[in-house]
Amino acid sequence: MSEGDEFAVATAGLTKRFSAQVAVNAIDLLVPRGSVYGFLGPNGSGKTTTIRMLLGLIRPTSGHHRLLGKAMPHNSGQVLPLVGSLVEGPAFHPYLTARANLQRLDSVDRHADPRTTKARVDGALDRVGLLAAADKKYRAYSLGMRQRLAIAGTLLAPRELLVLDEPTNGLDPQGTREVRHLIGSLADDGATVLVSSHLLSEVEQVCTHIGVMHVGRLLTQGPIAEVRAVSEPRARVETDRPADAATVLRALGLTDIAIESGVVVGTLGALVPDKIVAALVHAGVPVTGFAVTQPSLEDLFVSLTGEGFNVSG
Repeated sequence: MSEGDEFAVATAGLTKRFSAQVAVNAIDLLVPRGSVYGFLGPNGSGKTTTIRMLLGLIRPTSGHHRLLGKAMPHNSGQVLPLVGSLVEGPAFHPYLTARANLQRLDSVDRHADPRTTKARVDGALDRVGLLAAADKKYRAYSLGMRQRLAIAGTLLAPRELLVLDEPTNGLDPQGTREVRHLIGSLADDGATVLVSSHLLSEVEQVCTHIGVMHVGRLLTQGPIAEVRAVSEPRARVETDRPADAATVLRALGLTDIAIESGVVVGTLGALVPDKIVAALVHAGVPVTGFAVTQPSLEDLFVSLTGEGFNVSG
């Protein structure tokens, strides 16, 4: 299998400058076919600019990219009909019903067959769980329903690649769950999904691969388990003598010791976890709880950048 067949999205040195500002700095993005790829980074890190370049909405300053194995933008006419996208939120007519909005959207697609519009619109609405609310006006939809309708708009024709920019932005927990489950089901049906987000906990629940952006640079990417594996697991001890527990952990060789209220946390390194509880008990330090935790994506981001994940950036 060639690289073009293996990856739904592949970029090489993709760069975008706006005057003196470098918004995206020579990134090599690789999105495997069939994956749910979480494109992560704080607001302002270059995610949306990258997506707009991928879709041909803006031109890169330098570098190039391929979608579904085809060089872009040379093959845009052949490739883009196979790509569904949601960029910077849904935009529908508030006074029209959901069905009417999708029919209107379908009518401007020169590749769409008007003889099958009704069946495809109803199929897309059913796919996102909105068929029962198809005749409700858009202005009466909740935010979660609006996002699902926007995704339905990308499903009016068969798509091999879906590009979703912040699809859970502004949603309540129920709406977030709805969209997350929908993304998972789309991937189960064989589509590749590239989903950008600044909500790290959401991405952890649905994505198979991640890429981490920071001030225009792609810091790391790959299968989520492999990317997280570069950060070492941490031991978490619950005790009413945290200072004494911290002393024991340091003596055992744990690093990055942190003490909170009744909790001590440290990086394990090569130490076998079983030795920690035994050493604490031997030292007379009571242990009310013990766990070994894998670093979160936010921990990973901090380890890569040395700073917090500021979602307002």
